[in-house]
Amino acid sequence: MRVAIGADHGGYALKDELKGFIESLGHEVVDVGAHELDPADDFPDFAKPLAESVAANYAHRGIMICGSGVGASVAANKVRGVRASVCHDTYSAHQGVEHDDMNVLCMGARIIGGELARELASAFLSAEFAPEERFQRRLDKVLDMESRFGG
Repeated sequence: MRVAIGADHGGYALKDELKGFIESLGHEVVDVGAHELDPADDFPDFAKPLAESVAANYAHRGIMICGSGVGASVAANKVRGVRASVCHDTYSAHQGVEHDDMNVLCMGARIIGGELARELASAFLSAEFAPEERFQRRLDKVLDMESRFGG
């Protein structure tokens, strides 16, 4: 699977730590930046290309890291076709894919450490959307909202 990864200054170190781990799971990593530590950079500048790569199916999934994960999630969800969420527990990281077809995992580097980030990435990347009628029905309603109200 091709996985886009991005981070602002708040998640820069954790992003670099996760890249090798994701590759060790057999995935291809596309790093959308930041490519250098800049305390003045802004999370939307990295969430946007990450989300666009997922929406365009260039990357199958994305992992975006900022200080809390919240700003990254808010920004990524502005791109039509992206379903991003902050997850700081493994249940949400896999359940978000299985039930809600989440395609971007957002994490806060100031909230969690490297070990939990690896567990979250693994849970997220190994999960598959469950094709049960109730999950598809709910996803269809979300997609309808996106088509009617923007993304």
